[in-house]
Amino acid sequence: MLNEEKIRLMTKLSVYEEREGKNDIRLSNYYRSDYVRYQVLKTVLCGTIAFLIVVALVVLYNTEFLIQNALVLDYKNIITYGLTIYGLVMVIYILFTILLSSIRFRKSRKRLGVYFRGLKQVEEICREEEAKTAQQKEPEDTDEEEWED
Repeated sequence: MLNEEKIRLMTKLSVYEEREGKNDIRLSNYYRSDYVRYQVLKTVLCGTIAFLIVVALVVLYNTEFLIQNALVLDYKNIITYGLTIYGLVMVIYILFTILLSSIRFRKSRKRLGVYFRGLKQVEEICREEEAKTAQQKEPEDTDEEEWED
């Protein structure tokens, strides 16, 4: 006999596992602080690469001006200005990353809690079904003579 509640729960859990569950289960391997640090590290790396690409594009775009004024430019102010912009952008990116990854981690933990409660419900239903089938089965009469050679 099919248990509709069990089937409904198992289907719901399976859909979760296929969609959000993959990422949530992967996130469950991390502590919150480790996950946030990992995300910040990725942000710093990608932000630095993006900043260097933008600087390279600006330099390439202004190559003619830079060559003509190479001896007159105040490189100390240019570098200070560039590093200030880089620092401000990175601080904003890092704060944004900390906020988003903390929220993402917290939501993931909540979804996993619901998932594990669902698994416990399925386990309880299975135990109840096993207990019912064990009660319904009567011990079969076996002839000892049939088993002897």
